[in-house]
Amino acid sequence: MSIQRFEGNGRMSNVVINNNVMYLSGQVCAEGDIKEQTAGVLAKIENLLNKYGSDKENILSVTIYLKDIARDFADMNSVYDAWTVDGFEPARACVEAKMAREQLLVEMSVVAAVK
Repeated sequence: MSIQRFEGNGRMSNVVINNNVMYLSGQVCAEGDIKEQTAGVLAKIENLLNKYGSDKENILSVTIYLKDIARDFADMNSVYDAWTVDGFEPARACVEAKMAREQLLVEMSVVAAVK
């Protein structure tokens, strides 16, 4: 078994691959409203997937953390739904969470199959 770790910072790795499964740490974007932050997070996710051998059609699951689920769920979904490929929707969970920094409105972590 070979575990590969990428973009580590001493505390965590941004990407871990094991047995052809890719795990992305939580991705955030600190600028803009919920729609802009969601678009920024999804762009980061897509970039990491492509860089390390996957794509959004191979996402297995997404966990979404929202600072205020009552306020932001619909707007986040409007961006997320447009980004997701029809027929390739991953399993998903979405919860409200206290964020690590005040300006963060959304964070997503992803598990994907490597192509």
